Amino acid sequence: MVILGCLALIILPLIGFVIGSYLDGVQVGIWAALGGFGLAVLACAISVTALVKARPPH
Repeated sequence: MVILGCLALIILPLIGFVIGSYLDGVQVGIWAALGGFGLAVLACAISVTALVKARPPH
């Protein structure tokens, strides 16, 4: 689960940049990449939270 979140940090901004650039130019591509990065950070935070909650108590 953590691996998926970490890979998303690379893949989602790239996908956002490519789609945004294709639709309306580099400026929109940069904003879409930032949006993709935000979604990736959210996914990474959710996976880390799940990992911490799944840890056995001390």
